[in-house]
Amino acid sequence: MSGGVSVTEIDELMISVAGIRGVVGLALTPETTLRFARAYGTFCRKGRESPRDRPKVLVARDTRPSGEMLHHSVLAGLLDTCCEVIDLGIAATPTLQLAIFHHEADGAVAITASHNPQEWNALKFFQPNGMYLNKVKGKQFLDLTEAGEFTRCRWDTLGTWTEDTEATRRHLDRIETLVDVTAIRRRKLKVVLDCCNGAAGVISPLLLRELGCERVLINCDLTGHFPHSPEPVKENLAQLCQAVRESGADVGFAHDPDVDRIAVVTEKGEAVGEEYSLVLSTAYVLSKVQGPVVTNLSTTQTMRDLAVQHGCEMHWTPIGDVNVSEKMKEVGAVIGGEGNGGVILPEIQYARDGVGALALLLEYLATSGKSMSALIDELPRYAIVKRTVQFPRDRIHQAWDELQQTISADEVDDRDGLKFVWETRWVHVRPSGTEPIVRVIAEAAKEAEANRLCDAVEERLRLVAAA
Repeated sequence: MSGGVSVTEIDELMISVAGIRGVVGLALTPETTLRFARAYGTFCRKGRESPRDRPKVLVARDTRPSGEMLHHSVLAGLLDTCCEVIDLGIAATPTLQLAIFHHEADGAVAITASHNPQEWNALKFFQPNGMYLNKVKGKQFLDLTEAGEFTRCRWDTLGTWTEDTEATRRHLDRIETLVDVTAIRRRKLKVVLDCCNGAAGVISPLLLRELGCERVLINCDLTGHFPHSPEPVKENLAQLCQAVRESGADVGFAHDPDVDRIAVVTEKGEAVGEEYSLVLSTAYVLSKVQGPVVTNLSTTQTMRDLAVQHGCEMHWTPIGDVNVSEKMKEVGAVIGGEGNGGVILPEIQYARDGVGALALLLEYLATSGKSMSALIDELPRYAIVKRTVQFPRDRIHQAWDELQQTISADEVDDRDGLKFVWETRWVHVRPSGTEPIVRVIAEAAKEAEANRLCDAVEERLRLVAAA
């Protein structure tokens, strides 16, 4: 889940301040969903005395087969707690977040497990500012959920339900006012798009058509049956890469099921890695306007290089897009995001927006007059290595002590695990909030050096685990 805070595993249900997730029919059931929806409705009612003073809560879902069932449970819980529910149906998560402002809503619930396999689903909860619940708000919500003291309405004060069928249109209009539509249409780009049969199918194909692109659409049905693993990373983009090569397209893009992330494939049919969706977006934005840049601690140092190149401040945050979003708003950043393909464009909203990023990258390609591979070749490049190490949770503090005593770095950041930084390389070590594992991410000029950094960390972790 997004949110960047620890997660507790309760009967295999993953619970964090940002929401809940689990395998449908096992950990995640209609009963569980109803409980959390009632808790969230009660949470949004805070400070309201009259049951007729209804908080306004939006609801949307992705295309997973379990979504319709859970959707009914969410509606029941919100209506039972006297909420005014506005239902977007199947919609991109960033569409839902943007709609919060249009309706001046008190919150929103997205029913989506994002990049998790299709047997999973989740509830994600949002603040009135369109961001995920942060650590403080999230703790208040989870405390309320645990206490189980929920609002319950009489039959004559139940909540209300209406539909919003224009949210996707408003999202597209917002994006299209912020990009050079004429330049994109003039370039007549041929684009392959893989929506993974997720919620992107209701918005991104329409955007491409309105931008005058020749479209090659794959997996853009709304079935929720994912043709490949839904996380938009290199190893899952083989079908997209092949389609780009076979069609002679200028570029290919892939979304995750809730459309807050995007991945890029060059005209050569090469997947460049999820890190470079944000890097390319940042390179283009900073070429037009200078200002602070924000990303998380595990994102490529190419972001730092771009900020330095353009004389801009660089800010690093703990993992979780709410941490990035809040810092962006605080410092007035012109762009931010995370290295998983999540791009935050503050001119649209302080949220990861795969649709907005799609339009921005098309504008970059169109106005540059270059190919996507040429734009990537202009960027500083590093090798990044990501590993997962089995490690007992009860030894984390000993491991952190060992690493700090044995690794000498120019800088150590302990806000989210431990990050050891040198001039042109770094290694970030952080525990999973849901499993007995530690994630080790390293970046250096050469892959061999990044692997050596990971090896050194793994060796110390093994020693601590065996002690």
